Amino acid sequence: MRLLYVFITCSFLTTICLAQENNSQITIGINHIIKSSNLNEERVIQIYTPNGYSESEQNYPVLYILDGQQYFLSGVSIQEALRTPREIPNMIVVGITDNESSRWTWFGDEKEKFSNFLIDELLPFINSNYKTNKEHIIFGWEGAAYYTSELILKHPEVFNGAIISNGGYASKEIVKDFNTTKATYLYMANSKKDIYNIGYTEEFHKVLKEHNPKNLIWKYDLHNDEIHESLAHLALYKGLKFYYHNYNSLAFESIQQYIELGGMDYLNTYFNERAKRFGGDGTIDNSTKNGLIWLAWNRDNFEYFNLFMTEFKDVLTTKRYDSAYWQNRFGQFYLKHKDYQNAIKYFNTGLTKYPNSRFEKQMKEGLIDAKSRTD
Repeated sequence: MRLLYVFITCSFLTTICLAQENNSQITIGINHIIKSSNLNEERVIQIYTPNGYSESEQNYPVLYILDGQQYFLSGVSIQEALRTPREIPNMIVVGITDNESSRWTWFGDEKEKFSNFLIDELLPFINSNYKTNKEHIIFGWEGAAYYTSELILKHPEVFNGAIISNGGYASKEIVKDFNTTKATYLYMANSKKDIYNIGYTEEFHKVLKEHNPKNLIWKYDLHNDEIHESLAHLALYKGLKFYYHNYNSLAFESIQQYIELGGMDYLNTYFNERAKRFGGDGTIDNSTKNGLIWLAWNRDNFEYFNLFMTEFKDVLTTKRYDSAYWQNRFGQFYLKHKDYQNAIKYFNTGLTKYPNSRFEKQMKEGLIDAKSRTD
């Protein structure tokens, strides 16, 4: 459903100015013309800043999109769709427009000049005029994917991550020469239906597997329901999720999954690593704690419910649980599993703090039942 929402949003954004009922306009980004000495031409750059940018004091990562004339709006809408559930942070999106007649030249024979334009002209312009945190991610499709494959391996000091779709290749020599002390991310996507480019992507995949460059964190996905023209949107969505894989809270589908991943040790490692990458104190966040408590309750797993209620007792003092509803829910669950002391505690709290609530009768009956069983 989320993916469906992304593509609905992409369709919604295909017109850059949309009329509202009051005849005002919604403008998505601005166009800026850069005169490039490296390219000896003018380039139109599309720049989008997220909601609240003007008032914010924070600095933002930047998503650079090659072939911006085709994928700038997709980048904006996907960034917005993923940001809403906090899968990724707010981002500045920069689209770099290309001409169909010259794009293969700039991504091929003249790629060094294009790299000089990116690194020496465009990035300094964006970093000087916008509130960036110097975190750069770049996306390329088809011809731009071949170019981006080499770019990320040659310039890991400039780009933190790359997303490539429907193409991509770097020689063994370039892969072997990759050298950086920081984590650099590469997400590759293709489809067996892209008969024009799949062979190159598969060969690049083999080269990466053979040499497995240190500090290159990469993933290759096949999305065989897509074709050459459609995959780029999905690749951009999947690539951003891959790059920000440890940005959001943790969510589990089952208690068994929690156990298999390593339990509490896994939680602590995840949040410590997240803090190193994105900041924070490394503590398990409340969203993850709430999710595990609810999961154990929902799956009627009293052992882990009791564990999480003990380990995450701090979250029980937050506003989320400040209601008769939650005191009754906890009391009833403890009563069901014959932990009468805890049942009495939560029923008493609910009746004392929230008199005359709609759960009063249930809590009174539960309290009487629990007390009778302790006699």
